[in-house]
Amino acid sequence: MENSGQEAIKNLKIETMSTVNNGAAPDNRKTIYGILIAALVLTWGYIFYDKSQTKETIQGLETKISNVDSARLAIQQEFMNVSAKADSLTKDNLELQGDLAERNADIQKLKGNISSILKKRNATEKELAEAKQMIGELNGKIDGLFAEIEKLKGENLQLTNANEQLNTEKTQLTADKQNLESTLNTTKNEKKQLEDKVDVASTLHASRIGINAINIKGSGKEKETTTAKRADLIRISFVIDENRITPSGTKEFYVVVTAPDGKVITEGANFNTREEGSRPYTSKVSVNYEQNKAIPVSFDWKQKDAYKEGDYKIEIYNNGFKIGQGVKTLKKGGLFS
Repeated sequence: MENSGQEAIKNLKIETMSTVNNGAAPDNRKTIYGILIAALVLTWGYIFYDKSQTKETIQGLETKISNVDSARLAIQQEFMNVSAKADSLTKDNLELQGDLAERNADIQKLKGNISSILKKRNATEKELAEAKQMIGELNGKIDGLFAEIEKLKGENLQLTNANEQLNTEKTQLTADKQNLESTLNTTKNEKKQLEDKVDVASTLHASRIGINAINIKGSGKEKETTTAKRADLIRISFVIDENRITPSGTKEFYVVVTAPDGKVITEGANFNTREEGSRPYTSKVSVNYEQNKAIPVSFDWKQKDAYKEGDYKIEIYNNGFKIGQGVKTLKKGGLFS
């Protein structure tokens, strides 16, 4: 349209010059002016129209840009909200393991992809649409992970409560056990004390201890003597007193004979005493004991060597306790003793 106006003005100028040159009448000027005015009006009209179209195009582009920016801002805000939720979830659960750790890694990867699109200054609508779609997917993954964590927290709480209950029961059982052990120990101590008392009380006692030196004639006739050179053996006798506690059965008695030189006559055997420790003994005598009865005991002790003058000390033990003792003195004797 602009070219048409310019062409009209050009033609008008040519016609005017031709009229002047040919000496035309002055009345044609009005026509020329009218044509010029019409051409100017057309030119300005085209200019206004063209500017109007350009303005509309610019406004359309601005609107489109504004819409894209608004969409970007909305998507960025939505992404920030979802990211904050993801960060909060990760912060509260730093020790995610196994499947939960893999799901968290997927979330972080998806966040990175979305962030890469939103950082583009000239991101297309298609890319923004993809980012929005991924934000929805991200939100779903976060909700899924959150639900799984809450489920595990619930299970963990149940386990914690159960563990606390078990600990309480364990504490109670431990206390009960300690009480039982204490009671048992007390019972054991009382039993031990009672057993010790019974043990001590069951120790037999020897009374009426007799120690006689015996001389045996060639005919086999026995005669008591007091001289060492004539003594062939020493006969030891005693009575086991009545005891209501000691049960019937075979009882062992240890006899310790100490010679005038202060040494115990022994063949090397020892026994244990309650108060003196281990001691050598001269002879062990087994007696068939009957409960609550007095039992007489007699046995002969004969040594290989000749008896010496002096005191022979006789000690009798039962149940580790000394239950009786006596002394036999053998004299040197004269020529006719």
